[in-house]
Amino acid sequence: MRIKALADRLGVTPHAIRFCERRGILPSPSRAANRYRDYSEADAERLRLLIGLRQLDIPLEPAAELATMCAAGRCDEVSDELRSLLSEKRRQLARRIDEMRYLDRHMAHLTDELEAGTRPPILIGLGKEEDQHATAL
Repeated sequence: MRIKALADRLGVTPHAIRFCERRGILPSPSRAANRYRDYSEADAERLRLLIGLRQLDIPLEPAAELATMCAAGRCDEVSDELRSLLSEKRRQLARRIDEMRYLDRHMAHLTDELEAGTRPPILIGLGKEEDQHATAL
């Protein structure tokens, strides 16, 4: 299949596919008589796996390595490696969620103080800096 058909099928751009070729993530496809790239179903499956791994926030290099391993018939090893990667990603995600929850609580508290007409501690120093600059002028 041609690059445009593959791109449409996978929901990516032809540029993204060429990028994968340049990086060695996807082997250069055979060429038709007219010199157009001719992608196989195996190429499509490798890219589909790579895209899925990237959607899970797996970095490009490990995702490419896993896609290459699976294309080489080592999908069982990919499953083991992916299990480990996903566990680490979930730990990172849990930390980020905790940070976002803290930030949300902090913003809600500041919003409540502002709505109540009080000057939250975060703004108290700002007025003093303005006064200092005004007297310095």
